[in-house]
Amino acid sequence: MIISQTPYRVSFAGGGTDLPSFYEKEMGAVLSVGLSQHMYVTVSPRFETSTRIAYTKTEIADSLDQIEHTIAREALRMTDLGKHLEITTIGDVPSGTGLGSSSSLAVGLINALKAYKGEITSPQRLAEQACQIEIDMLKKPIGKQDQYAAAYGSLNYIRFHPDNSVDVEPVPYKPETLRELESKTLLLYTAQQRSADDILLKQSAGTQRLDTFAVLREMRDLADEMRSVISGSGDINQFADLLHSGWLLKKSLGFGISNQRIDDWYSAARKAGAQGGKLLGAGGGGFLLLIAPVEKHQAIRDALGNPREIPFEVDRRGSRIIFISDRYKT
Repeated sequence: MIISQTPYRVSFAGGGTDLPSFYEKEMGAVLSVGLSQHMYVTVSPRFETSTRIAYTKTEIADSLDQIEHTIAREALRMTDLGKHLEITTIGDVPSGTGLGSSSSLAVGLINALKAYKGEITSPQRLAEQACQIEIDMLKKPIGKQDQYAAAYGSLNYIRFHPDNSVDVEPVPYKPETLRELESKTLLLYTAQQRSADDILLKQSAGTQRLDTFAVLREMRDLADEMRSVISGSGDINQFADLLHSGWLLKKSLGFGISNQRIDDWYSAARKAGAQGGKLLGAGGGGFLLLIAPVEKHQAIRDALGNPREIPFEVDRRGSRIIFISDRYKT
């Protein structure tokens, strides 16, 4: 048996500039971090020739083409596997919540399947192959940031170049800066799930408009500013102000990124003491990230009706193999 553990991600700024509609014209960039909430994938041998895949449903398939789970099907095709296998996926957080779950699954599944074959795969290669599956094979209208954030973990400034290359630059920080960021950040669940594909499809088409492209350029530049704050002064109050500016820019794009309920939540959180925040992912629902003094956290929870929350803790390792049974050890 092989078990992989892959982080979800939080994107602070630059989302949308990782779409080809932007970076094919000029460089895109995001500031993102791996989150200590994970996707787990197990791969183990199966006596029967069929493949069994367990996720929110269970499939038993005699051939790759019979597999309904699209990412699993194409990952098996890519790794030239598909017989005598049992695959199980378990996520700490449900899909459609703005934490990049589908890309974490793609990265974690490739990592586990490669390990099953006795191969060690670099984070760069994991991210590239996850992009190949989601974007090239499955034609999903998504960007590239989630795959790289999941593969690398930690806090990174990621550049997307017109030649399709991607650079991942770890952001240096003082330990006390990260501790302050972790302690001041809330991740609150809006209880609204959505598909990112529809929003991103509209955003990609809208990028052709000059005003939309200009906003995305500002969002990209904001990612660089936020990186400089973290690696320089470490001023989390300034970081929160920039996060707020980024959310206002993102909302101005339209495309269903926000709605009245989310706007009301954000306004109430700000009145209760939040300095800055944003809805995670493409928009429309999922988790709301807020930065506020710790002493204001309970007032914010109360103002929003004490929603479900998850801790904001940084995963520093990225996708990794956490268990290999003896038969696969060399």
